[in-house]
This record gives sequence, structure tokens and C-alpha cells, in this order.
Amino acid sequence: MKLVFVYNADSGIFNTLSDIAHKMLSPQTYECNLCNLTHGYFTAREEWVDFLSELDCELEFLHRDEFIKRVGQRDDSLPAIYQQEDAEYRIWIDAQQINAMQTTAELKQLIRDKVKSS
Repeated sequence: MKLVFVYNADSGIFNTLSDIAHKMLSPQTYECNLCNLTHGYFTAREEWVDFLSELDCELEFLHRDEFIKRVGQRDDSLPAIYQQEDAEYRIWIDAQQINAMQTTAELKQLIRDKVKSS
């Protein structure tokens, strides 16, 4: 199984710097809760990195613009986690679920539960 994590943010140094400033100055309006749950201001949270290393599946991480370039524009709300099979991307955890989460622990538990049931 391959999971593709798609952030609701674009790639590139300017976008990264803008995102850091936004998270620091106005975190309540930052548009990517997946990023909030998995990253601090500058790097991935250690507990997240440790968790990912324990998962028994292939992982890929894309920004919104990278995902659109690969699969084209979709109606899916981001952030999202997709399950990829060949060239097909199916929503595995949707934006509504991710945006409802308050902690990294909640996200980790949902992923664990879904991996077990897959």
C-alpha cells in the first residue's frame, strides 16, 4: 500500500517562508492542518518522523501544486491523504477529518486504525 500525503500549501522557498510567517503570526487562519499536525515552524515533529518510520507502507509527501501537476486539478479539498494504486489516487483520509483533529496523536491513531483495517 502506498499513502500520499498532500499538504494544502504550495512548494518553493517563497511559499515555505510565507507559510512559516503565517503559522507564527496567525496560526488560527493557517490553511493546512496537516502541516500544523506534523510540522513545527521549520521541520517535521520528531514524534511524527518516528511514527512514519514504524508504518509498513510506502509513503510520499506532496504539496498542492506538485499533486496537481501529477494528477491534474481535482475537486478534492486539501489537505488529504490518498491511497495510491497504480495511477489511481483514492481519498484515504479527507480534509474534513484532518481539519477536525487537534493533535498529532489523533492523526497517528487514525492512520494506525486505517492501516490495520486495510
